[in-house]
Amino acid sequence: MKIPEKLKEGKVISIEIVPPKRGEDVENIYRALDKLMKYNISFVNITRHPVEIEYIEHDNQIIKVPKVKRPGTIGLTATIMKRYNVDVVPHIVCIGMNKYEIEDLLIDLSIMGVDNVFVIRGDVDERFMNTKSDYKYAYQLVSQINEMNNGRYLYTQAKPTDFCIGVAGYPEKHYEAPNFETDLRFLKQKVESGADFIITQMVFSAEIYKSFVERCRNEGINVPIIPGVKPIVNRKSLYMVPKRFFVNIPQSFVEALENARSKDEEYKVGIKFSLKLIEALFESGAPGVHLFTMGRGDEICEIMKEIENVL
Repeated sequence: MKIPEKLKEGKVISIEIVPPKRGEDVENIYRALDKLMKYNISFVNITRHPVEIEYIEHDNQIIKVPKVKRPGTIGLTATIMKRYNVDVVPHIVCIGMNKYEIEDLLIDLSIMGVDNVFVIRGDVDERFMNTKSDYKYAYQLVSQINEMNNGRYLYTQAKPTDFCIGVAGYPEKHYEAPNFETDLRFLKQKVESGADFIITQMVFSAEIYKSFVERCRNEGINVPIIPGVKPIVNRKSLYMVPKRFFVNIPQSFVEALENARSKDEEYKVGIKFSLKLIEALFESGAPGVHLFTMGRGDEICEIMKEIENVL
């Protein structure tokens, strides 16, 4: 089922998982999902990593090797759909693939019965600089998918696909954008190119989310906007998350976590804050909540136990 249709039926909870690193055991993912899928999870989002360029020594010479650190997005999509009978939304990344490879990937997903895809540009990093990339911006990939939905493939007319397209939004501005107005203009461009829904970068304040939605509506962006939530349940993450994702954490939560006297107390403080945040997001009009699991499931299960009764 397409995500906007799910949202019409009521508030939803979705989760995002990260594929295992190359060669690691995928059973860890299944063990986490076995616990999580006991709850009312509306859909599972699976991240996709771009190609990284590594230089390795082989036969006494240095060679350039393109690698994906965490392959398996498409395989996991098929397996999770079958194993748990749940809608799966794979990420499609601009960087590291040319438009013909992307078209083939989308054809595979259409054959698999995938209804929704999530389009991101991907991080711009010298490790990901790959000459195969045809697109610099997410809206260009959104346009390609929209063309396929209208039966216009790259070099032929064909049976239309029927993908619902999600894109990312940044309630605190994307770190590369010079200002909020520019960032909103780029987001609107993605929607005008065919995006059907937005999942935001993680937020730690319902006020920030509400303000973002209001600014989007004023800009003429009228698709559903689902806030992303990342439970922080230890002091280490308190400092790692803002560094990596360029987000702000409320001072009251910082103080509460820093004053915790044990790991167990840190965990309880983090869960309590996440539950209050989700409640506030629903009260502010959020159509659902998207939970970032980062490959783990314990804290998400704890949260799901509490919030299922209010859905």
